[in-house]
Amino acid sequence: MPSEIKRLFDFPYHQLKSHPLEAALVTKYNGEWKKTSTQEYIDKANTISRALLRLGVQPNDKIAVISSSNRTEWCIMDIGILQIGAQNVPIYPTISAKEYAYVLNHSESKYCFVSNAELYKKATEASASVPSLKKIYCFEEIAEGTHWSEVLELGEDKSNQSEVDALKDKVKTDDLATLIYTSGTTGLPKGVMLSHRNIVSNVLASKERLPLITGETRVLSFLPICHVFERMIIYLYQYTGTSIYFAEAIDKISQNINEVHPHLMTVVPRLLEKIYDSIIAKGEALTGIKKKLFFWAVNIGNQYQPYQQNGWWYEQKLALARKLVFSKWKAALGGNIHTMVSGSAALQPRLAKIFSAATMYVMEGYGLTETSPVVSVNRYEGHYFKIGTVGKPLSNVEVKIADDGEILIKGPNVMLGYYKDPERTAEVMTGDYFHSGDKGEIDNDGFLKITGRKKEIFKTSGGKYVSPALLENQLKQSLFIDQVMVVGEGEKMPAAIVQPNFDFVNAWAKEQGLHFHSNEELISNPEVIKRIQEEVTLCNSKFGKWEQIKRFELTPDVWTVDNNLLTPTFKPKRAEIQKKYQDLYDKIYRT
Repeated sequence: MPSEIKRLFDFPYHQLKSHPLEAALVTKYNGEWKKTSTQEYIDKANTISRALLRLGVQPNDKIAVISSSNRTEWCIMDIGILQIGAQNVPIYPTISAKEYAYVLNHSESKYCFVSNAELYKKATEASASVPSLKKIYCFEEIAEGTHWSEVLELGEDKSNQSEVDALKDKVKTDDLATLIYTSGTTGLPKGVMLSHRNIVSNVLASKERLPLITGETRVLSFLPICHVFERMIIYLYQYTGTSIYFAEAIDKISQNINEVHPHLMTVVPRLLEKIYDSIIAKGEALTGIKKKLFFWAVNIGNQYQPYQQNGWWYEQKLALARKLVFSKWKAALGGNIHTMVSGSAALQPRLAKIFSAATMYVMEGYGLTETSPVVSVNRYEGHYFKIGTVGKPLSNVEVKIADDGEILIKGPNVMLGYYKDPERTAEVMTGDYFHSGDKGEIDNDGFLKITGRKKEIFKTSGGKYVSPALLENQLKQSLFIDQVMVVGEGEKMPAAIVQPNFDFVNAWAKEQGLHFHSNEELISNPEVIKRIQEEVTLCNSKFGKWEQIKRFELTPDVWTVDNNLLTPTFKPKRAEIQKKYQDLYDKIYRT
């Protein structure tokens, strides 16, 4: 670990010393991108530190930060909190006021900073039952509420900067830096305790896996910064002198990409699925030779393998496909993207193939909040890229596979434990090894492959084991299927609850002369059901008889984070989905 980088707040200071940027952090306000330089970033963080001390914040106090989008203010608050020995408690914006109250109470947060009026209202509602919380501040100007400029004004007086510097010097690399409450798919969230060393070690080890060129790389950040994946990457960008542009919102990604022209992005499979579906829909609308050429290129892309593994003749066809078709895909995504790092959920291999064929290489990785988060990740250079795997473990992370197939992880990135919960901590630790709860295997070349979630693998009444994640990932390759949850624990056969891709199905239906006035009408149409059955049958052909989906039911709702059917990282909340669609479950197994 470089001597100057031991604590998280060392990263911006390292940037100032090594490669100061005019555009270190860039956020869009009122339609204009506003740049914050490295120097201004540090100056404002010190202003926040001075103000927090005047507000009575002491080392080890907890400060909650909740933002509906990534933004410069979040980073300023983060450094301002950490360098006085306090801890940043990021909270997912989309959870309920009741869950806000739980996290704020459990962490005993003293102050809370939110991004907008909606979150201010939710946090205020929660604060009624949080005795430790003294005040809530808002980054945006709102009619009712205190703007964070009051905190900045309080810190303008530099007379206590020496106190900030003294506290900064006292922060040790093994000290607690943050509490990150896992979204989880069931039960109350757990407060994961991560030290400065945990995350710093992960940043430094991940650097060798990302093609970031100091001072020449622009990135667009949109995955929730409250999630450790994006947060760790933000520190890595700072370490490598990379200009960070913060996207306005998930629905403005396309617009922001074409304004920023980023070279690299972190993504989740869900976003790649949406981009791919949109591109294919445009291809379907073409006619004649253009349509034939488009889908010829798609077919070439679907066969892609790195490092010219498909031979000379394939590479000639690929070069032509890139020139005639894939270059337009890349142009539509800003023109500069060369790498996308995918995490948080399983990536369909076809997405890695097609985007990599278009020279937008998708590097899938694997990690957990408890491991700060990266355990392994692919990299194109040096033959570290194998599609269908999550890459090789980082140089300072040890991975071994337990007798039952569970992935065990050891390294400086493994958490300190769960906050105020030694029993649950003990459940996931054996010595220095963390039990991931995921099952996997390491191939002969050292690449890690995830084969399922240990807790989610179920047994049918016939005693056969089924891994729902593998089936779900295969089913979601269909353009007709947006989300799916495979069920069947203790039942006679596996089945599926399916949320159709309503945009695509409606477009397909119009071509068939079918029209629907509602989603309810769509999911009950025999032609739609028959067509989706074809997709399920195709999926089944790739699995053993005992794993195959025997029945499925369609839902009329779109599963989202807001309706509590997906986690903030877009994974299905299995318990919530089953509860909401208990009638469909009963229809499958009880009729």
